[in-house]
This record gives sequence, structure tokens and C-alpha cells, in this order.
Amino acid sequence: MTTTRAGGARVGPRHLVALVAAWATAVAAHVWYGDRHGFFDFTIYYRAVRWWADGHHVYSYSQPDPVQGSLGFTYPPCAALLLRPLAALPLGAAQVVFSAVSVTVLLAAVWFLVAPVAARHGYPPWFGVALTVPLVSWLEPVRESFTFGQINFILLGLVVIDLMVAVPRRSRLAGVGIGLAAAIKLTPAIFVLYLLLTRRRRAAGTAVISAIAANALGAALMWHDTWRFWTELLWRTERIGHLDRLENQSLMGTLTRLGDGAANKPAWVLMVVLVAGYGLWRARRAALAGDEPSGLILTALVGCLISPVTWTHHLLWFAPALVVLVDAALDRNGTGRRRCTAVTTAAVLYVTAAFSVVSWYDWGVVKPSADAGLAGFLIDNWYVLLMLALLVTLPFRSVRGAEKTIDEPTEGRPALT
Repeated sequence: MTTTRAGGARVGPRHLVALVAAWATAVAAHVWYGDRHGFFDFTIYYRAVRWWADGHHVYSYSQPDPVQGSLGFTYPPCAALLLRPLAALPLGAAQVVFSAVSVTVLLAAVWFLVAPVAARHGYPPWFGVALTVPLVSWLEPVRESFTFGQINFILLGLVVIDLMVAVPRRSRLAGVGIGLAAAIKLTPAIFVLYLLLTRRRRAAGTAVISAIAANALGAALMWHDTWRFWTELLWRTERIGHLDRLENQSLMGTLTRLGDGAANKPAWVLMVVLVAGYGLWRARRAALAGDEPSGLILTALVGCLISPVTWTHHLLWFAPALVVLVDAALDRNGTGRRRCTAVTTAAVLYVTAAFSVVSWYDWGVVKPSADAGLAGFLIDNWYVLLMLALLVTLPFRSVRGAEKTIDEPTEGRPALT
């Protein structure tokens, strides 16, 4: 059999067998799991946008739900504009187009994250990406984002491509991806702070301008909905869902569950300050050391933790975190302790996220109990604990001269486009 070489690397029969096995296992697992959510979230947003297209206000759409009461459009108006073309299609066709765009953007993000890692360890980029995709597809946030029809893939892709491609090249478009992501959903706005902390002021400014421009367009086309969202709906977190649900894996969710439905607000503010301060400090160190993937992942984890609502399908950042951990585990220049920590963390993250610890009650693995004690606390808040652990243990490598090159271009030096 012909083998492929890349910088002395060799992809031979055993590698191809492993690749085929990974894909076959992933496909079989997805067939077994099935479409358990039937694009539930996308269907709500699709109907809300069609409601808007028929002349109603998008936020006046309401769909009864036996679990969470009334459900409607929860994103900023800019997201409605993005989904508006799909409202002209039948639901099935809209689902296909949305899925195709989401998967394409996800594959692009995986390429930019994995290709450098594969090359660094002596494998062709295509092989690293082709092996990564089936493995991470079984993580709960990935499969749930797809079967719910969530916009998370697009948001992750906009941020990753911006920080991994546009920002390092000092493109005039650097920051646009982050700005658009923040305009579609508020959580990615934390990356503007990350850009400022890592001295990419021009990109941060572009991100802010892009977000404002996108929202201005929304205001121009749907003023009533824009005014209502920013002055009223934004502050009503209960309309997104009950904060104490197990699926809400944020600091607020944990405190709400511990408080029997009411979070201790001063405790939450204190935890937000501590987590944001420490996590962004580590993210800044990673970026200034030259490790952009670790920097952006740490920033994303901070955003997920401090957001009042972080559903399990929002945690797509576990996938790039695994890439960083595997990279560290394979690094022969790393210490034995560092590699062992990376292997252990990656294994725990992958197994527990793939088997969805927080869903064990639903799956019947563990019976819910009012006095579950420590075991119940771990199950209820497992992803929160994983994110906190990653804030402390996620490794990053130093690149010589990185702190010097991360500064904005000096006056007179042309930026790439």
C-alpha cells in the first residue's frame, strides 16, 4: 500500500486501519444514539423567524413547552437577520442548509486547530483532521449541538478562524469574526477583553465596531425588537430556561442548585471575579507565550463559567481543549509529570464528556435522590468542575519571540488582508 510522507512522517496501513476504525465506530455510535432532539431548538428559531417574516415581532413568538413553559427566540436581533433567508425554505431544506453551513465551519475550525499539531508530531495535516473529527463528534456538546440545531458550531468557527488566522496575520479583518459572533450571541464578547489583555488593540477595536455595526443593521430593520431585547429581554435570564436545571453548567447554575432554586448573588459575584481574574490571567500568559489555542480556550472556558446560563451543548470548547491536551501528551520535550497530567486530564475529559455524566439520571445509570451527597454533587456539576480543572491544568507551550511579535503592527507597516 502506498504511504504518505510529510516532513519524514509516514501514514501506512496501520494508521489507515485506525482511521477507518475511528470513523466506523463513530458512525455506528451516532446511528445507535439517533436524532434524539430532532433539531428542536432550530425549529423554534425557524418558526420565530417565519413569524417575523409574516409581519409580527420576532420576540412575540411563543411556543408552549411542558418542561420550560413558553419558548421563543432568545438571541439578539442580528441572529434573526442571519436566519432570515432560511425562513423562505421549507423546514427540512432549512435544516439541511443550516447543518451544511455548521459542519463546514466546524471542519474549518478543526483544520486550523489540528493541522499545526499534526505537522508538529510528524503527521500530514489531513490525517490529523480526519482522525480528530470522528473522535470529537461523540462528545456530548458536539452531538447535542448538532441534534438540537444550535448555532454553536458557527460561533466557535468565527472565533477560532479569527484568532488562528486573521489575528496572527495582522489582517485588516482581524476581529471581525469575534465581533459577528458577539452580535449573534453575547458570550463571545469576552474575546474582546482577551484581545485587549493580549495587546491586540486594533483587532479589539475592529471586533467592537463589527458588533455595533451588526446590531445597528438589526436596529435599522427591526427597531421595536432591538429596543425590546436590549432594554428588557436581555436581563430576563429566566426566559432562556430554568437556571437550576442540570443542563445549566455554569457557576450560576451550580449555586442555584445548591440554593434550592435561588442563587446566592454575592457569592456568585465573588466567584465570577475570582474565576475571570485567574482564567484570563492564564489566557494572557498563554497568548503572550505564543500559544494562541490555549489562550482562546481558557478565555472561552471563563466565558462559559461566568455566564448565567451555559447549557451542556455550549461546551464545544472541550473539543479544542482535548487537542491541546493530546499535543502536550505527545510532546517528547515535555517532562514526564506534564505529559502524565495531560494524558490523565484528556482521558477523564473525553470519557466523561462522551458518556455525559450530567445525564446519568436521565439515562438511568444513577437514581436521583434528595440525599445523594458528594456523588450527587459531582454528577450535577461535573462540567463546571471540569472547566475549573482545565483553567488550572490546561498546558501551553512557549514560542521564542512570541511576546514581541504579538504586538500590533507599528505605524507604516502594512497589515495583510
